[in-house]
Amino acid sequence: MSDEATPASRADFHREHQARALEQAERLLARRDELQGAWLAWVAGELYQMSPPPFVAMVRRELQRLSQA
Repeated sequence: MSDEATPASRADFHREHQARALEQAERLLARRDELQGAWLAWVAGELYQMSPPPFVAMVRRELQRLSQA
């Protein structure tokens, strides 16, 4: 048995955590105007504290998507 995630399990993980990833990205973006120049460093620290890595990647993708909107 392999420890690697199968495509189905990755899709399941994504479905299970998508709403929370979006919520976290929105929370991070909400502080951008307040923190201004310190925002990027603060976001990096917040992301560093999150886990697991696939969830962090989802939050990063949502941050990017929302920032471009």
